[in-house]
Amino acid sequence: MFANAYELIVFILNFIGIYEPINNIFKTLGIEYVLRIIIVFVEIAVLFVFALLTIMFLTWMERKVVAMVQARYGPMVTGPRGLLQPVMDGVKLIGKEDIIPAKADRWVFTLAPFLVFIPALLIFIPLPFGESLIISDLNVGLLYIIAISAVSPIAILLAGWASNNKYSLMGAMRAVAQDISYTIPLALSAIAIVLFTGSLSTVDIVTAQNGTWFGFIPKWFIFLQPLGFILFLIASIAEMGRIPFDFQESEQELVAGFFTEYSGMKFAMFFLAEYAHLFSVSAIVVTLFLGGWSFPYISLLPAALVPLVSLGVFLVKTYAVIFFAMWLRDTVPRVRIDQLLNLGWKIMIPLALLNLLVTGFLLTVGVF
Repeated sequence: MFANAYELIVFILNFIGIYEPINNIFKTLGIEYVLRIIIVFVEIAVLFVFALLTIMFLTWMERKVVAMVQARYGPMVTGPRGLLQPVMDGVKLIGKEDIIPAKADRWVFTLAPFLVFIPALLIFIPLPFGESLIISDLNVGLLYIIAISAVSPIAILLAGWASNNKYSLMGAMRAVAQDISYTIPLALSAIAIVLFTGSLSTVDIVTAQNGTWFGFIPKWFIFLQPLGFILFLIASIAEMGRIPFDFQESEQELVAGFFTEYSGMKFAMFFLAEYAHLFSVSAIVVTLFLGGWSFPYISLLPAALVPLVSLGVFLVKTYAVIFFAMWLRDTVPRVRIDQLLNLGWKIMIPLALLNLLVTGFLLTVGVF
């Protein structure tokens, strides 16, 4: 097997017989490092294309899920079953006029959408999409994910402040308050998993969930941490700002929230970030609690098939979590802002602390 996606790319190039000739040319020129840099850029390009295609599919999928709940068909005209509707949406946004309000802070207003979108992509780096399908197996992968996630609220606050609009600023302040309230139970629930694995590496966390109990029950952490899973899932949905927790952009109160003044491709960056975040957060839930790419007896498959099958397993689990989040959007009403904050501070944080203490105690006395 391969340690990461870099080694997998090298293997593929070797398999088709072009790696050695290219490597020899770079060696002769004394610039071997350039080839390594090129392969890294190939990884980044593949990741970006994968993220873009995923976002496009998710926009189509959400429309179909909402339509299903409402007994409608959803997009049907553009392409087969409306599959090309996201492409036309992109074309429409590219063609829109890019307006900057007269009294806005121009530079911060322009920079903020990129500061929201880029962290949403960077979260993909330590995610194990399958056996050997990871950009970089960071030994602090989980800490990296939590740290990168903390950048988005700052960027949202900048967007709201730079817009010079009271609705935008109010939406941004709500987003920050909401993020602070739910990052704590989310992190505490993740720490309970770290106690089981003794590692912050996402690969180690998935590996720890390999195997079965009694030959048929997967050793997924959802069975050892049911309360942690529920808390993490609720906190994740709240962090994404999706219904029933979409207070930063609640249309009835704040027009469009922190991106009220944005249009064209700047608006599209927020749109892309939302769906990239939806996928990455769902993937984190799968990695921590649902076994990641692991599945009972997957190791019995031929070695050449394991990366492909493990990728399929990971995507099926991730899209199941995404479907739940989309279904929740159209079936649960928005709660009040005071109810949201009370839920976070008065219920979820104490429960997350209790879950962490009980987990630590049970591990100390040797129950697990």
